[in-house]
Amino acid sequence: MKKKKLSLSAKVFIGFGLGIILGIIFKEKILIIKPVGDIFLRLIKMIVVPLIFFSIAAGVCSIGDMQKLKRIGSKTLIYYLLTTALAGSISLTIANLIGPGKGLSAEEIVGTGTVYEATAAPTIGDTIIGMVPDNIFTAFTTSNLMQIIVFSLFVGIAIIIMGDKGVKVRNFFESGSDVMYTITGMVMETSPYGVTALIACSVGAYGMKIFGPLAIFIGTVYLSLISVVIMYAIMLKLIGKASIKQFFRKIPELWLVTSSTTSSSGSLPVTLNITKNKFGVAEDLGNFTLPLGATMNMNGGVCFYAASVIFVSQIYGIELSITQQIMTVLMATLVSVGAPGIPGGAIVMSTMLLTTMGLPLDVVGMIAGIFRIIDMGTTTMNVTGDVVSTICIARGENMIDDKIYNDSMAKSTIGVN
Repeated sequence: MKKKKLSLSAKVFIGFGLGIILGIIFKEKILIIKPVGDIFLRLIKMIVVPLIFFSIAAGVCSIGDMQKLKRIGSKTLIYYLLTTALAGSISLTIANLIGPGKGLSAEEIVGTGTVYEATAAPTIGDTIIGMVPDNIFTAFTTSNLMQIIVFSLFVGIAIIIMGDKGVKVRNFFESGSDVMYTITGMVMETSPYGVTALIACSVGAYGMKIFGPLAIFIGTVYLSLISVVIMYAIMLKLIGKASIKQFFRKIPELWLVTSSTTSSSGSLPVTLNITKNKFGVAEDLGNFTLPLGATMNMNGGVCFYAASVIFVSQIYGIELSITQQIMTVLMATLVSVGAPGIPGGAIVMSTMLLTTMGLPLDVVGMIAGIFRIIDMGTTTMNVTGDVVSTICIARGENMIDDKIYNDSMAKSTIGVN
């Protein structure tokens, strides 16, 4: 009798659990396998830029109709900005109720932390200008994903405008997308080993340290993230007209990758695959909305930003007015749009937000020390938000296959057979 082969998602799940066990047993000694995780992350980074370039250009071409493209683009922008603002408001409310910084002194937390210098927050104008590349080759070499996305949109729109003359170029980008999906499958075959190494090193490095003075802050961020999950469930039910049970049965496969890579951009190949093959969203829609979400939809990140502002203000006994807190949500939303979808990018952005709000940066160094623990949750919610918004948009555009969505046995095609 032929043995049933384990699916890649099952292998990743086993690797995740094995990583936790290895980290607990060997502690800091497990860091010897860190290069395995680093190689996995480098492989993912290797495919992200060409994958985004080809998939967005091909996705725009596939939509074809300019009016439809405008409609979907507008919906995508509205969904991402609104959900980010709502997530920030939820986190701000929870942080005010819990008071993670009350009763703590700066001396308890700063201690061994690295001192972060103040960084100027970008204005709305700067953020918009920064999205437009002045040199596309520089954007590619520096992996400026937002600029690459803007250029890819121009390429896709130009091919549509060209009509029959653009058929050969369109075929090139569609073939390029297929090539990148094949390479993605090859890279993702290594994910069980990469996830094991990344999780083992995280657990080995931090151990029980998370249960120090920052435990309440970490708990506040995670409670905010759980509340955002409830918001997603409501969106799926009321707007997506989709089964909440099926969604949460299938999404953990993606969570295993996001929590180990802590990178929205790095998780993009898996996000694209699962959204299409497990949730039945049309490929051309996913190719358009998901790469955008990986760079500008930071529902989880904004929870961290909002909680950080309240945490730091309470430590230093600074009372923030209602107006200042509303400004915090608006600024956190703006900062989230400009945040890089890479591991630890939120730390840099948080210094901008704290500086803008006139708050000290002394505590940021210590937060950075345990940020990997927070980043696992915030990245997971960032990417989950991308998928939920895409499902909701797909429902409105009639671009979702309910047969696939409701099929409990639907499988992703990640990996090479």
